[in-house]
Amino acid sequence: MAGFGWRVGSKVQRWGRSYLRSFSSAAIPSQLENVGFIGLGNMGAHMARNLINAGYKVTVHDINENSMKKFSDDGIPTKKSPLEVSESSDVIITMLPSSTHVLDVYNGPNGLLSRGEHLGPWLYIDSSTVDPQTSRKISTAISKCHLKEKKGYVENPMILDAPVSGGVPAAEAGKLTFMVGGLEEAYLAAKPLLLSMGKKAIYCGGAGNGSASSAAKICNNMAMAISMLGVSEAFALGQNLGIKATTLTDIFNCSSACCWSSNTYNPVPGVMEGVPSSRNYSGGFTSKLMAKDLDLAMASASGVGFKCPMGSEAFEIYRKLCEDGCELKDFSCAFRHYYAGKDEE
Repeated sequence: MAGFGWRVGSKVQRWGRSYLRSFSSAAIPSQLENVGFIGLGNMGAHMARNLINAGYKVTVHDINENSMKKFSDDGIPTKKSPLEVSESSDVIITMLPSSTHVLDVYNGPNGLLSRGEHLGPWLYIDSSTVDPQTSRKISTAISKCHLKEKKGYVENPMILDAPVSGGVPAAEAGKLTFMVGGLEEAYLAAKPLLLSMGKKAIYCGGAGNGSASSAAKICNNMAMAISMLGVSEAFALGQNLGIKATTLTDIFNCSSACCWSSNTYNPVPGVMEGVPSSRNYSGGFTSKLMAKDLDLAMASASGVGFKCPMGSEAFEIYRKLCEDGCELKDFSCAFRHYYAGKDEE
């Protein structure tokens, strides 16, 4: 992440902090005004909408034409490629399913970096969940580039890794948590943008440590998967012992078993409204994506010689769910499709 042209302690550092003051006065800084958003899936579509609602001028792209049509029908500019998005943007945000998609959007034909080393946008923010190696690869590519035109005190383009936590409900409500890696000055400058899509942005590391945020997200999602499976297993056991899931939920949520999987994202159909379990496990964080994130976690653990027995078991469970046809169902479907749990009557 080195070589971005920030002079720590200089006017450049103060420039990032001045963005926060500008935002607090309800003005969007001009260097953040034109945003290109790439990836309009379950998460990205809501994030882009929240930016639009906050007053940013947003241009979007997705390989799914139906996803783009929902935006073009509302008068939001759409482009046919990542490169076209970059031509009208100061900032680029990517929210993509996998490392392969991220590399293709940046380095592929008509990708963000396909025109060589002179770039228009001054800031790139990747909110995808990818392996740390991919984050470093993209960061290295950006570090070799230059800006077509100098933006304020910024001499070279910058990149932040900013994966999110909170799931689809938080994306829709604008209550995501961002885990951000990169230069602190870039983080401070981008913070108003991030807080238009989320409730909290946590800085994970400075120059050269962008992959720290990717590692944090992988650890977070491994813990989330293990928690969901533990709660689902307990609910299914309770049902077999004759205890209603609503009763167990009331107990869990005011006792030591209280957690996000029970009080916010309950996996038992009929217990909680507005969550994937209430709509046949549709419209959430898919089992396929959870299996992908757990695979990344296991690969990262192997790379440092660390054993993750619970994470490994969680990966095998979600891999089996995908093999059994549940890959597009929300990951909370493990309650019904792995543990054979029953709907609450």
